[in-house]
Amino acid sequence: MYKKIVPKPLTLQSVINFSTLHFANRPSVSFVEGNPITYAELGEKIKQVSELLFSLDLKMGDKVALLAHNMPNWVIAYFSVVSNGLVIVPILPDFTRAEIENVLAHSGSKSIFISERLSSRIEGLDLPLLESKILLDTLTLINGNQNKNLLKENIIVKEEDTAAIIYTSGTTGRSKGVVLSHKSLTFTAMQSYTFHQIASSDIFLSFLPLSHTYENTIGMIYPIMYGASVYYLEKPPTASALLPALSKIKPTMMLSVPLIVEKLYKSQIQSKFNGNRFKRMIYKTPVFRKIIHYIAGKKLYQTFGGRLAFFGIGGAKLDSRVERFLKEAHFPYAIGYGLTESAPLLAGAGVRQTKLRSTGFAVPGVELKINNPDKKGVGEIWAKGPNVMKGYYKNPELTSEVLTSDGWFRTGDLGKLDSRKRLFIKGRVKSTIIGASGENIYPEDIETIINSSQYVVESLVIEEDGFLVAKVLVDLDELEKNIEHLKSVFEEKKEKGRQAIRDLDEKYHNAWAKHFTKEVNGKLNRVSQIKRIDIMDAPFEKTASQKIKRFLYEKQHKNKK
Repeated sequence: MYKKIVPKPLTLQSVINFSTLHFANRPSVSFVEGNPITYAELGEKIKQVSELLFSLDLKMGDKVALLAHNMPNWVIAYFSVVSNGLVIVPILPDFTRAEIENVLAHSGSKSIFISERLSSRIEGLDLPLLESKILLDTLTLINGNQNKNLLKENIIVKEEDTAAIIYTSGTTGRSKGVVLSHKSLTFTAMQSYTFHQIASSDIFLSFLPLSHTYENTIGMIYPIMYGASVYYLEKPPTASALLPALSKIKPTMMLSVPLIVEKLYKSQIQSKFNGNRFKRMIYKTPVFRKIIHYIAGKKLYQTFGGRLAFFGIGGAKLDSRVERFLKEAHFPYAIGYGLTESAPLLAGAGVRQTKLRSTGFAVPGVELKINNPDKKGVGEIWAKGPNVMKGYYKNPELTSEVLTSDGWFRTGDLGKLDSRKRLFIKGRVKSTIIGASGENIYPEDIETIINSSQYVVESLVIEEDGFLVAKVLVDLDELEKNIEHLKSVFEEKKEKGRQAIRDLDEKYHNAWAKHFTKEVNGKLNRVSQIKRIDIMDAPFEKTASQKIKRFLYEKQHKNKK
């Protein structure tokens, strides 16, 4: 294991300078189907792009946007910006044109790196401050005035200097620009070592968006800090693209969001043991379930290449049944908790430290406290540390709402700490529903129970007119396989027109929803009972970390009233 390195000062400039020097001959970044460049070559490319940026008459503190899917050149562009005192503004590839225009205008970005694949997203936008465009695929200027006589300045970046402004639509409304310093990002990357130590021999497979802080800090800055190799997919991370990549590079480290793992569990594990009564009985017996999980875990481990040492899961709450499977399967998973505003890690656990339903311990150097806890010890999670943001860009009012005068960050999340100081997340403050008798109802807990069904893809529990209603996205294929009298239903469908078929589908789906409501309520306490289940026609809208945009559906109900 390579000795822990702490580049000084804690800036992205010192990180990339250190790594390109000390790991010069080691492979750095590559597409899965490409040839990795060495760290020395990475440093040379960063130098060349830096000279291009300064030939555009950009000055220290100027904003440079980056809009593209993951690729090696994304890393080159990122470090070319931040290592020279410029400020990076990463934009999520799935942002709408309106959101992109808002980010570019609000940030005042003077230049943008954009991939050919996404170049049409900014065509025709009203961006008077945007002076130049650089095609990320080739790292060449496609629009703007270049003065090659301008010499690149010798800039020394300080820890407190702004490195990035990250815009997120979040789960509560309009995009906010989170201002992160060099120290915020490098501190988080450095402290990730305390949960899982890596070396220059480690291999990362990166498929979550690099424009999201989770993958950016832990999936890019962290491995580069310690000279590891990072590989990117050229295609979206579907099973057909991911499985060959896993087989080829055999990664030692990966990051994921719960939704991906939950889909894997439902399709590969749960569905196979719900086929008949005997299989269900076997699977519900703890001793047999553990054996099944262990065997399935061995196969899953080989599917991931057979060398995985760390599979980090973060960004949203993980289904407890899925986590139980990972633990009983001896799969090398680890849980983390954080927000964009904390760059992002606040708490975590190594592979051997995990405890069911806990997001682990506070990051060393970060203080966590539960503010104003109730009788059960649940309250808002407050955090203080070097990784906490400087504030929201151009929004002092919103900044003052979440940052106290003495430096505490109000996360907006509810949680509790156990006797060992392990953190357990209960939900969002704003999503907590107050029951008729004043009880706190955490919709996320109810959603966990609903989502455990083999027929449910995901769910959302909200309050409507004083009652709890669950909006559920179902797996229609799985549901139809198990509806009673399915054969006769299909026969009826053959003999009827399209409208009759839709009516028939609705009849059976509504019957299932009523039955499932009773089943769910049987597992809930009196104050958390669901009045009804609404089957969704389309997937929920989500943030980059795959959280459902809860506010959209709460707003829809208010607008109907």
